[in-house]
Amino acid sequence: MKKNNVKELIRLIFKAVTLAMGVAVVALSIMNKLDTQTAVTMLGIGVAGSGVALLMDKNS
Repeated sequence: MKKNNVKELIRLIFKAVTLAMGVAVVALSIMNKLDTQTAVTMLGIGVAGSGVALLMDKNS
């Protein structure tokens, strides 16, 4: 696998984690299965993943 393909795959994974965390927080909140602290933690992980993906885009 070429180095560029690996970077693209990692970038895609970080973007997917960001989307998954957002969707999970919304779904669990609708079902009343999520407390506030856990929701903030999950959203923080999503924002961090988005930040990494954006920094990778900028450095490319």
